[in-house]
Amino acid sequence: MAELKYDQAGLIPAIVQDAYNGRVLMLAYMNAAALQKTLETGQAWFYSRSRQELWHKGATSGNLQIVKRIYYDCDGDALLLQVEQKGSACHTGAVTCFYRTLTAWENLPPDNFLAELERIIAERKLNLPAGSYTAKLFTAGLDRILKKIGEEAGEVIIAAKNDDRSELIYECGDLLYHLLVLLAQKGVSFTEILAELARRHQPVAQREESDG
Repeated sequence: MAELKYDQAGLIPAIVQDAYNGRVLMLAYMNAAALQKTLETGQAWFYSRSRQELWHKGATSGNLQIVKRIYYDCDGDALLLQVEQKGSACHTGAVTCFYRTLTAWENLPPDNFLAELERIIAERKLNLPAGSYTAKLFTAGLDRILKKIGEEAGEVIIAAKNDDRSELIYECGDLLYHLLVLLAQKGVSFTEILAELARRHQPVAQREESDG
């Protein structure tokens, strides 16, 4: 770790990112001891500048960060931790510490909208509000959800064959939504799907070792 450059206080900034959806979760600082603890345990440790002590993220709240990868930048003076976040990253209870907007120049989809949609679907399943199409799907049961997925998959195929770009985008949205409903019905999170895709992306030797 000789390539790393700590500041005069012996600290290096560490950006924390969700390993599965790319969302930036927080910014903290590490000293050499915190980095060593992180490498030894596979969980994020930082240095608290206010308390002047090592800080095991989530030790008291349960909001642990399971570290998947650690990068350092071209100058060696900043770290990037990709983690599996347990619970919320922010002490306020927000998913990320970066939940306030200073300004915006474009009307973009909400940050991490897919995760927000998954949350809304889970809430509909729990409360079954009147008038909700999602609630009606859950009430109708698995067979109805599976039928809708089959229908939407067919619509995607037709749109692609017709070379209709706007229709393809629309129908893929429908299909993805109904897939999320199915995952909620079966108790599977979209993060688990992303984790499976990431596992497949590993080099063969590494994958065989993890499977062994």
